[in-house]
Parts: sequence; C-alpha cells; structure tokens
Amino acid sequence: MAKKLRILVAKPGLDGHDRGAKVVARALRDAGFEVIYTGLHQTPEMIVSAAIDEDVDAVSMSVLSGAHMFLFPEVIRLLKEKGAPEISVFGGGIIPDEDIPKLEDAGVAKIFTPGASLKDITDWVASNVQSTK
Repeated sequence: MAKKLRILVAKPGLDGHDRGAKVVARALRDAGFEVIYTGLHQTPEMIVSAAIDEDVDAVSMSVLSGAHMFLFPEVIRLLKEKGAPEISVFGGGIIPDEDIPKLEDAGVAKIFTPGASLKDITDWVASNVQSTK
C-alpha cells in the first residue's frame, strides 16, 4: 500500500482569516492526503517546527496579509536551516501576479491565487509533491 502524502496547512502571521485555509485543508483530506492544520497566527518558526515534528511532505500556507514576500521565503530558509529542504512549500492567498515569479525563484513550488479550483490544488499536489520518506 502506498504511503499517503502528509501536508501541513498553515496560516502564518496576524491575519485572522482562515476560512480559505480550512477549505483547502478539507479538500486535501477528501482527496486522500493526510492533513495537519496548524491554526491561526503561526510564525515561520512554528510552521517549520510543526512540519518537521509531523514528518510532512509539504507545507501549504495561506497568506492574505501582504507579508507573502517575507513569510514564504522565511519558511523555506528555515526548512533548509533545520535540515529539511526536501519539504515542498506551496500556497496561496492575495498575492499580486508580479510577485509570483519572485516567490518561485525563492523556492516556492506553486502559488494559487483567488479563483483557483480545489481540484486544481489537489491535482497539483498529487502530481507534484513527492514523499520525503
């Protein structure tokens, strides 16, 4: 039996709007992935610690606060620093189109903007996230 991919869904920063993150977490779960949801107000350090502790294959972050140019690269930097560079980072939120290539250059595997379908997200995870084990 194939191992299920484990995905950590995180809501970083002070933004308290987590409905989208919860909807994505449920869609990932319903698509057959194991999902760990961190809850609101997570720091990059908390997200990376949870990702390593939970032995996940990917981290998905929802950022609506405008801090995406710090939060995504910081999580990637900390994953590398803590010896877990193989954990894929993807996510979405209110992210201007011109910032997406910069985030990809920083190591973000995929950014989903408003309007992305849940099927697009789950299909992308199934096709692009590899088990880190």
